[in-house]
Amino acid sequence: MESAILVNVATTKAEKNEAEESMAELAGLAKAAGAEVAGKIFQVRPRLNPRWLVGEGKVAEIAREARETSAELVIFDRDLNGAQQRNLEDEIKVKVLDRAQLILDIFAQRARTNEGKLQVELAQLVYRLPRLRGKGPGLTQQGAGIGTRGPGEKKLEVDRRRITDRIARIKRDIDGLQKRRASQRQSRRKSLVPTVCLVGYTSAGKSTLFNRLTREHRYTSSSLFATLDPLLRRVSFPDGAFFFLTDTVGFIKKLPVELVTSFRATLEEVGEADAVCHIVDAASPAAERQLAAVESILADLGVTDVPVVKVLNKVDLLSEAERSLLLERNRGPEARTIALSAKSGAGVPDLLRRLREVVFAGCEVYYLRVPTETREITDSLARRALVLKRRESGRFVELKVMADPKGIADLAPYLEQGAEPW
Repeated sequence: MESAILVNVATTKAEKNEAEESMAELAGLAKAAGAEVAGKIFQVRPRLNPRWLVGEGKVAEIAREARETSAELVIFDRDLNGAQQRNLEDEIKVKVLDRAQLILDIFAQRARTNEGKLQVELAQLVYRLPRLRGKGPGLTQQGAGIGTRGPGEKKLEVDRRRITDRIARIKRDIDGLQKRRASQRQSRRKSLVPTVCLVGYTSAGKSTLFNRLTREHRYTSSSLFATLDPLLRRVSFPDGAFFFLTDTVGFIKKLPVELVTSFRATLEEVGEADAVCHIVDAASPAAERQLAAVESILADLGVTDVPVVKVLNKVDLLSEAERSLLLERNRGPEARTIALSAKSGAGVPDLLRRLREVVFAGCEVYYLRVPTETREITDSLARRALVLKRRESGRFVELKVMADPKGIADLAPYLEQGAEPW
């Protein structure tokens, strides 16, 4: 396990509290990456130093701390350009990373599917390309044979060309996967089965809620970005109505733009959903800022017209007074905010009721009894109603469907009246 020193800098006193909170989150990211925090250094200065980000005296302090703690790594909670990173490494004499590199490393460790691995590799290469640096004239490439003599091509140029070629190949592969995903979405759309997408800040409890709703046992952990690869599962209501539930990667403040770009194909699932469940860790002191960070990323992805159900999770960790206040604040027939505990299951039935109202708004359950000779009716029904149950009964086909009343108005002669007939 590598030991690391964490560094952050604020430019105003008003920014200090948020920067210190971000530093605590950086410690969680470092732990998730497999590093042990050996020390933390913080500075408030009116302007960022263009050479080192922090002041010259602070660079000397970081170098001294690294020597005294035998740290192998220094991690900055801000983005570093290539020159700043080189300057810091020359002065401190240990490896220097920024927040984006750290998150990219965690994603590289956690990705399991082929698509996830390609997306992470693409993000890493796009991040690395502008930061390539040469090591001097000694590192040149010189081939053999006619037309290859001379000073040759510098290793920096070769590396840049190789990375550019690899980026192009990965983009082609991801485009193919994106087309397949779009085809799958199109098929789901034709089936009229609604889709609900879980989004939220990392460690808000999305995977725990996913397990609770789907009755699965997917891996969960308090570690940041414990799960990356999206899943799609069916969730049923007691009366047979159902929807598809999708889990997505957790969001975080200052999520590297390279990752957002690379994962755009996966995150498009959010914009195509019939409803979004935004999971918020209600017990976190930073809940409001985390909520705002997720909403900002959703806006960047163009997710503005999808109904959102806000889920205040981990209410079991609140005091009785805090919980009562939270529930009172969100009480009301029109509220789209649900307080629950994904771990204990308290409040989950309320969430399911709310989701049903959102994804099946205006729809009702109907029972139809259609003569078998009118096959054109039953064959066309799947295009305008969600078929929940179907069975052959003598000369009739009996169906239980979820539908908009206007969509099946012409089928009134075949409707079964009264209580559930079967």
